[in-house]
Amino acid sequence: MTVLLVLALLFVLLAIGTPVGFAMGFAGSVGLLMVGGTGTLFGILQTAPLSTVSAYELITIPMFLLMADLVLLSGVADDMFKTASAWVGRIPGGLGMATALAGAGFGAICGTSTASAATLSSTSLPAMIRQGYEPKMAAGVVAISGTLAMLIPPSVALVIFGLLAEVNIGQLLIGGIIPAALVTATIMATIYFLVWQDPSRAPRIEPVSWRERFSLLWQVGPMALLFSLVTGTIYLGVATPTEASALGAAGALLLAIAKGRVTPGSLYKALLSACHGTCMIVTILVGASIFGYFFTLTHVTQDLVAWIGSLQTSRWVIITLILFGYIVLGSFMDQIAILVLTVPIVLPLIKTLGFDPIWFGVIKIVTAEVGMITPPVGLNCFIVARYAKRPVAEVFHGTFPHFIAHLIAIAILVAFPSIILWLPSQMGR
Repeated sequence: MTVLLVLALLFVLLAIGTPVGFAMGFAGSVGLLMVGGTGTLFGILQTAPLSTVSAYELITIPMFLLMADLVLLSGVADDMFKTASAWVGRIPGGLGMATALAGAGFGAICGTSTASAATLSSTSLPAMIRQGYEPKMAAGVVAISGTLAMLIPPSVALVIFGLLAEVNIGQLLIGGIIPAALVTATIMATIYFLVWQDPSRAPRIEPVSWRERFSLLWQVGPMALLFSLVTGTIYLGVATPTEASALGAAGALLLAIAKGRVTPGSLYKALLSACHGTCMIVTILVGASIFGYFFTLTHVTQDLVAWIGSLQTSRWVIITLILFGYIVLGSFMDQIAILVLTVPIVLPLIKTLGFDPIWFGVIKIVTAEVGMITPPVGLNCFIVARYAKRPVAEVFHGTFPHFIAHLIAIAILVAFPSIILWLPSQMGR
């Protein structure tokens, strides 16, 4: 009964708009007071915040956020879309495919889905509309392409999962590379199928000379180098994710300086943005830590694992239900909130069922991508609708084919775990 009351309090706080970190911290504190009294509550409040923020790996988050802000400052997002459109623009649906490639490229240095969706909305979406693309299809492509940032290193979501699950963050980040390529190919294949069905959805653009193609490719070379610097050092074991994130931030600063975009004001703005994002995430993690102690004292996780273990049901049925639950949660909750709420509960169950936590972490993020475009509160769709000045229902309609295609991609990743686990198994060899 206590657990139900505290959960009800948490959801009421979230429903009235209380920030996630404060809602979890307050609800967890009330639960600790009810279960253990004031002594337990004050003891945990004295130790939990410090133990959470003192984790060395937490430095990865502000470094990756700063790297993303500095890359935005350099103006490279436009270059990536122009380059991708020059190379694939003549294919049916080429500008849409270029958006997917730009989303993957921007995700490789951004790490946050909402920032990626906002950037693509201001760069690739106007280009597609000017070219005569069906607005519904164009908006859907931008919304789904923005989600790639959650999966491609340096993914902030994967870092948070690693911190919560206490698994190797480097293996998580590297494990996302092949699935990200699969998901990008899935988006491009869906675009091709839609245009094959109705060519009027996406008129072809004028061809670009080979000279211009290679010229544009040269412009995005520094970004490819920056991505290689971050992921390559992690994969080869030369640097930890924390060290690689600092290298990435330093490289992004040098790139912005080389492009002549750095001023004292713009640098201050980038630093402030990274600080704001870091404080938000750390507040959520501290609140989740307090709430997690409440779950530990009430044995919720142990009881859930024992109950599931007593069921005569295939583990594949259970994992399917869990992933379906994540899609439902993702349709109306922030993805970081879902991570901190569910990972401490679900992960022991995943381990009991014999699934690899690295595999599950990547699968969970791919599933979260689907939640970002699912009604009623698919956040990416609302961002795109605001930038495109289109009805949000139209954007949701445009993402539906990608929703179906993503379910197929998830099924492939579930059926063949080696797609995720092969690269991490080769690290440092």
